[in-house]
Amino acid sequence: MTDYFSYTEHKRFENGTQARLGRIDTPHGSIETPEFLPVGTLATVKGLLPSQLEELGVQGMLSNTYHLFLRPGADIVEEMGGIHRFMNWKRPVMTDSGGFQAFSLGAARQHGIGKIGVFPAQNPEAAQEAAKKKENYKPLAKIDEDGVVFRSFLDGTSHRLNPEISIRIQEQLGADIILAFDECTSPAASYEYTAMSLERTHRWAVRSLEARRDTPQALYGIVQGGEWQDLREKSVKFISSLPFQGFAVGGSLGKSKQDMHKVLDWTVPGLPHDKPRHLLGIGEVDDLFEGVQRGIDTFDCVIPTRFARTSNLLVPYDVPGANKRGTLVLRNAAFTHDERPVDPNCTCYCCRNYSRAYLRHLYKSEEILGSVLGTLHNIHFMLKLMRDIRASLADGTFFELKERWLGHR
Repeated sequence: MTDYFSYTEHKRFENGTQARLGRIDTPHGSIETPEFLPVGTLATVKGLLPSQLEELGVQGMLSNTYHLFLRPGADIVEEMGGIHRFMNWKRPVMTDSGGFQAFSLGAARQHGIGKIGVFPAQNPEAAQEAAKKKENYKPLAKIDEDGVVFRSFLDGTSHRLNPEISIRIQEQLGADIILAFDECTSPAASYEYTAMSLERTHRWAVRSLEARRDTPQALYGIVQGGEWQDLREKSVKFISSLPFQGFAVGGSLGKSKQDMHKVLDWTVPGLPHDKPRHLLGIGEVDDLFEGVQRGIDTFDCVIPTRFARTSNLLVPYDVPGANKRGTLVLRNAAFTHDERPVDPNCTCYCCRNYSRAYLRHLYKSEEILGSVLGTLHNIHFMLKLMRDIRASLADGTFFELKERWLGHR
């Protein structure tokens, strides 16, 4: 069942790193790695046509099992010929297992933790804002040994996901890469709970493997363990001993980005070198450099697309007016008369044709075109950065490129 999927390591960048160049081959094409995969939650990257994604050079994307299960339903996607035909996308697709929703609809609501990975020590303002909201939210997910019961955010109906159901849904969707069902633990979870959850995730990993049918899909195992070294190393040893075709690093990555770096240092070196490694839900500029340096092959994150919808357009950190996250907030009045493109050095369609003033007008007027142009720019930005990272690994200048980018922060 794995004849259609393979990973080839082209070159390893030494100098004390785990960084490497490689290629993932799937039934719907190849992904040159390391690479960023945009998120298309509901079988669409919001605001863009599949043809535009192809023109941008998107090699693959990630879609969401839980949301597609709720609507339109896995049966309908299967009836329509699978996710590729359904959305007219000819390149690779990865689907998550729905395990993240056990966190985002459960513990995240209880603990007041934002849906995007908010590291409390890194961004205390965002963490405090998320915590304020927890009083208004009731958990929509309950975990037991078999799986998770979700209450639909659409109509309140109850649905169960477990390893067998998740794998079946992902097979119906027809993604090239599917993920084992797991529990994504909260940064606020205790060591004792995380250890208990880890054992359950390991049992679910075995059940996920046993549930799969003879399909050309690759199944990735997920390494959990929170912010604790012994649990991460235990999970690496167990998950890597199972016959998965690739691996993902998931769950809580600690309370700061420095914690995340330690988690990757504990995790990646123990994973097989002949299989790909994915970092779930992480994808800011500094994350890409730090993840690649530690051996991550692929990333996914909603940040580029979600930022674009809130007028946050990605630019190098040294661009005047950029904030600490590397964006220009184009709703700001400072851009009212600004004739310059978002980034004078960017070659995307947005930057070649439109001014910051026009984009501000679109965003302030809540015109759809603002989000479309912003999304085009942000995805172009991420893919160009990943191409530059791959080139730097090939010619041995990775650390010079990293310093050029992150030295201005």
